[in-house]
Amino acid sequence: MSTEETSNKPINEHTQTASASEAEFSSRIDLSGVQKLASSIRTEIEKVIVGQTEMIEQLITALLAGGHVLVEGVPGVAKTLTAKLLARTVNSGFSRIQFTPDLMPADVIGTSIFNNKANDFEFKKGPVFSNFILIDEINRSPAKTQAALFEVMEERQVTVDGTTYIMEAPFMVIATQNPIEHEGTYRLPEAQLDRFLFKIEVPYPNLEEEINILDGSFNRQNKIDISLLEQVVTADEVITQREVINRVHVEPELMKYIAQIIQATRNSSSISIGASPRAAVFVMRASQAHAAIKGRDFITPEDVKAIIKPVIRHRITLTPEKEMEGITPDQVIAMMLEKVEVPR
Repeated sequence: MSTEETSNKPINEHTQTASASEAEFSSRIDLSGVQKLASSIRTEIEKVIVGQTEMIEQLITALLAGGHVLVEGVPGVAKTLTAKLLARTVNSGFSRIQFTPDLMPADVIGTSIFNNKANDFEFKKGPVFSNFILIDEINRSPAKTQAALFEVMEERQVTVDGTTYIMEAPFMVIATQNPIEHEGTYRLPEAQLDRFLFKIEVPYPNLEEEINILDGSFNRQNKIDISLLEQVVTADEVITQREVINRVHVEPELMKYIAQIIQATRNSSSISIGASPRAAVFVMRASQAHAAIKGRDFITPEDVKAIIKPVIRHRITLTPEKEMEGITPDQVIAMMLEKVEVPR
């Protein structure tokens, strides 16, 4: 699309499909910064990670949308490594917390320690005080420790002994969990799951990708030096581009479309617990980020469809009958999308 082209069509026609709209649309918002940021991060991560394109794209989308991410996959599919690489590309703080059954809330948020010199208690900040927080195996710790994340994930702050500490922006939690090994784990409560923008499911690589993984490992002499990756983005740039994304236009028809999808999760006979209003807000926010990365300053139904599964797959609970049949949340979501009328 030429930057010299302009559109005389009214805004309400922008709810057409991306292919039709992009051909005759000139962006009213400068999205070059968003696209450059996304491309730079993607290029750096792909220096190490082979395949897993969807996971990388969704992590970048979540970063720009200002949301947290739960990454689920079997061991060895580069969940933790990709999260570390994402944090490496941004010139900001990084902290890793290994969740274990004996981990206490104070081990996460910090604790007050008596200072003999000052004759007073002094708050020692925990590892959650950083920009990127990688929580490995989040379901390995009991509910008491998981609950320590409620406030900081939702409000970007920590309150200890009546004092509130504001987290430095950008603040992003990337948590991992294993879907197949449940011994010694604690199921995440719905209140915590609802605080994650995306739940990313990481599949096995295909044959060609696995061969490329072996080739890359051989050429690196079986070593991965994360420090070789460049810090291509600053924290201020992330904050600035998030503000740009907030200006991406959402037509009333698209808001209605998103609301109808969320409402459908509450009325489906296959679902016992539907998605929350927060899910609707997150769908819109993620759609704005997705559209901006694609170079559009308005969202389309295709943007909603592209992000809807990772946004609500962890926010719905299937009925026992559907679970026994082996039906997955993604399959139910796909069936619901077919029944909701797409705005034109």
